[in-house]
Amino acid sequence: MAAPLVLVLILAATVRAVLFRSSLAGLIAERVEVVSPLNAWKRVVEGLALLDLGVSPYSGDVFHETPLIIYLFHFVVEYSEFVFMIADAITAVALYLLVQDYNKMVFRKQKYALEADRYPHDVIELIRTPKEMFYIPLKVALFYLLNPFTVLSCVAKSTCGLNNAIIALFMLSTVKGSAFLSAIFLSLATYQSLYPLTLFAPALLFLLQRLYIPVNVRSPSFWLFTLQFGVMYLGSLLVITCLSFFLLGSWDYIPSVYGFILSVPDLTPNIGLFWYFFAEMFEHFRLFFLCVFQINVFFYTIPLAVKLKEHPIFLMFMQIAVISIFKSYPTVGDISLYMAFLPVWSHLYRFLRNIFVVSCVLIACSVLFPVLWHLWIYAGSANSNFYYSITLVFNVGQILLVSDYFYAYLRREHHLTHGLYLRKKDGTEATLILK
Repeated sequence: MAAPLVLVLILAATVRAVLFRSSLAGLIAERVEVVSPLNAWKRVVEGLALLDLGVSPYSGDVFHETPLIIYLFHFVVEYSEFVFMIADAITAVALYLLVQDYNKMVFRKQKYALEADRYPHDVIELIRTPKEMFYIPLKVALFYLLNPFTVLSCVAKSTCGLNNAIIALFMLSTVKGSAFLSAIFLSLATYQSLYPLTLFAPALLFLLQRLYIPVNVRSPSFWLFTLQFGVMYLGSLLVITCLSFFLLGSWDYIPSVYGFILSVPDLTPNIGLFWYFFAEMFEHFRLFFLCVFQINVFFYTIPLAVKLKEHPIFLMFMQIAVISIFKSYPTVGDISLYMAFLPVWSHLYRFLRNIFVVSCVLIACSVLFPVLWHLWIYAGSANSNFYYSITLVFNVGQILLVSDYFYAYLRREHHLTHGLYLRKKDGTEATLILK
């Protein structure tokens, strides 16, 4: 499998190199669907210019990336294209390795259940085989590297690609069972964009499951490991925060980065839900609705963790998708990360209800984004309502996609426990309703 992965990496690098040298690179870098005020490359360049002049990059209202990012590019700005291509390659390889390990764990667990005769006899067609799982890691790498959203994000030199690499390394460390590395990469991801804080729960659940520690609030071992992992995570976050202070010499970056993410002062149009709503918002209602919008990302963590405590990797997928949909400044690069996991759940296709309609909606919206933007900004024959309406449809499509996979996953698990062909007491066929 190493040779096909290398070929995919070479193909992906070639596509990116060609686009970097084409006239489309400048156009892509300006697209509001691809970059945001947080991760746009031109803002990084502005921050580097201020840093070279001995001025804090956070003294104005232009640069909103973290200090580690600006000091990284301070040394490698001449090789920025290679940095973004390497970041995508790291993400793809990390996803490949973690899915490979995850599939081995799934197969091992399934084998034990079959040997213990835990599955009903009529669910044999739901059992996954090594043959169907063999190419899934390669498909995941392929889905990430050759996804148009990923390619556009890389060519635009959006720092979202670096965030994706950190999250992928965090997931790989978690699946490998390294609590220390998992805590470090999770703290880096949180430091970069704040929202990955919600991934703490699935990481903890997976590590507890791997160590055979029961998820029971009355168990001392549960609280001991939770405390250990929490201390490693908070300690790593503190070290990274202090390192940023020593590099910069001030705490200016905290309001400029995290305050900017939470307060959403820049209402540049994007594919998210915030910009239009708060552009129309009366100022005295702003704080209330800001809290309502921001809490969406964090609100679903606990109920999802309770429902999916036995399936932490699927919980991670759900949380990454929720972050991509409800964060304040989303881009297509965020979407590409969770979409890369769709081949992992290929065994759920028979239970998906709306996959064709949702796929058509997402593709149509992706095509209509630049069309409606042109009609609004350049032709003047449309207005912001047109662009925001397609944004709403796009996000509704994402929500339907994620909820459809959630339903399909729960339905398959129910069938594995109670049988595929359910019967009522009188022997007639029953209908499964998940509430």
